Amino acid sequence: METTMTTAVPKLTTLHPRISSNSFSLRFSLTFPAKKTALVKHTCSPSHIPLRVSASSQSQAAAEATKVSSIPSEMKACVYGEYGGVEVLKFDDKVSVPEVKEDQVLIKVVAAALNPVDAKRRQGKFKATDSPLPTVPGYDVAGVVVKVGNQVKELKEGDAVYGNINEKALEGPKQFGSLAEYTAVEEKLLALKPKNLDFIQAAGLPLAIETAYEGLERTGFSAGKSILVLNGAGGVGSLVIQLAKHVFGASRIAATSSTGKLELLKSLGADLAIDYTKENFEDLPEKFDVVYDAIGQCDKAVKVVKEGGSVVALTGAVTPPGFRFVVTSNGNTLKTLNPYLESGKIKPVVDPKGPFTFSQVAEAFSYIETNRATGKIVIHPIP
Repeated sequence: METTMTTAVPKLTTLHPRISSNSFSLRFSLTFPAKKTALVKHTCSPSHIPLRVSASSQSQAAAEATKVSSIPSEMKACVYGEYGGVEVLKFDDKVSVPEVKEDQVLIKVVAAALNPVDAKRRQGKFKATDSPLPTVPGYDVAGVVVKVGNQVKELKEGDAVYGNINEKALEGPKQFGSLAEYTAVEEKLLALKPKNLDFIQAAGLPLAIETAYEGLERTGFSAGKSILVLNGAGGVGSLVIQLAKHVFGASRIAATSSTGKLELLKSLGADLAIDYTKENFEDLPEKFDVVYDAIGQCDKAVKVVKEGGSVVALTGAVTPPGFRFVVTSNGNTLKTLNPYLESGKIKPVVDPKGPFTFSQVAEAFSYIETNRATGKIVIHPIP
């Protein structure tokens, strides 16, 4: 797919007022094939090379930090000035670098990831509570701290960090997102990048792992309970399986996916992998303490939950006893889960079509809107 993105919109100087261990999953998530790049006019250069994971987090951060000799006043960013389809996405190389508030750090973005909320936001589905247009999209980020505010207590320049930059996903998300060279983020929303993960893997984790964790907490999930995960191969579902098993101590885990992803489910810890193209999960003879619906089938999910159990519904209509929540970003959640990531008990899953280059943002958005991605869709490199 060839995507042409131009700078046919006015320069976005108004964007920001200048104010003061499983081998299958390892192969799946750690090897990234080379991709054909998209055509970009008058913007970033679309160079791309095959990438493999480096285990040295410190050397990665040092290498990225050395690229920033000084912080410029303007940066390259993906932007949209109106709501709509992927055609509203543009590149601009004259976007003002955001100023850092006292409780924030400025991050040189190395990798970013897309989530379904990014597409819904771009489509204008929560415009009433959105930040003003034009917008730089992107929630998930991994990068290097290059500047710190006066009230920042723990992070320092040169730290490799990751996080979901918007505390509330739908209520006033930042006008400056992560699909830019720089982004400013409150310290409380960030954590140090796990040492064993590269920036690509780390970028794909924050919003999804926070959503998975908060959803399990809200159900009161605990050791000895059973769970069914709908869309277990997706960004959130793949992490729900792993968290339920390694953090919460699930007694039994079932999950749904298409035929080609059943082995992935098993590698992540599912005891029962259900092919939704051949079986109806709602006809299962067993019931579960929790059903985590990450696909929008709450009406069916309630048929397989035990009396007194819970159904988490991330999307679609909600049928009682199902409930919906909107995740609250919290760097402490990431800090809590970092040991599980660094031990290898929990593994990021990055879609094998990626990473998408910065010039392929429109293609990446189109792909996430198919609802067929495996794990997370990551953008890297970011100029």
